[in-house]
Amino acid sequence: MMVETEPVQVNSGPRKPRILLAASGSVAAIKFANLCHCFSEWAEVKAVATRASLHFIDRASLPKDVILYTDEDEWSSWSKIGDSVLHIELRQWADVMVIAPLSANTLAKIAGGLCDNLLTCIVRAWDYSKPFFIAPAMNTFMWTNPFTERHLMSIDELGITLIPPITKRLACGDYGNGAMAEPSLIYSSVRLFFESRNQPGDARVS
Repeated sequence: MMVETEPVQVNSGPRKPRILLAASGSVAAIKFANLCHCFSEWAEVKAVATRASLHFIDRASLPKDVILYTDEDEWSSWSKIGDSVLHIELRQWADVMVIAPLSANTLAKIAGGLCDNLLTCIVRAWDYSKPFFIAPAMNTFMWTNPFTERHLMSIDELGITLIPPITKRLACGDYGNGAMAEPSLIYSSVRLFFESRNQPGDARVS
């Protein structure tokens, strides 16, 4: 699947922010369509989903103008040297990346530099001068596991911003910290950061 090219516009004023939303394999991915709707009111949105997250995402509920890319799309449009590579195209297109939910497994992959699917290839190729947010979602004991702290320290060094999980009754039945922040909070956090970073006169988005 090709990333659609933008038509050339002359004197059209500032464009909307380009937000790349991604979901990994957590039950919280049932809220991914809601998250996409939150952002699509304000920004241009493209979405990426890991294979595991597709168990929880209702594609029919996604905004009509949001394209959902999966691992199967990574090489489907590539046949020879010189053809576009999807994870590079998406990385170049986006102004901001948000992974919500971020599972324990994908957190560990990012911290270790692994890139074995579309999402982690984008992360490995990301330009860390651009904003990058994560909203983890996992069982309380997975969240408090010593590995999680180590992995969060590793990605903090990259400049990735953490939107912390919240305490509530989890999908597994346990009560504790580890639930993904609400889509509205993720949206407002990203928008506030982006707009404060790109005040009038800032040429980074034009």
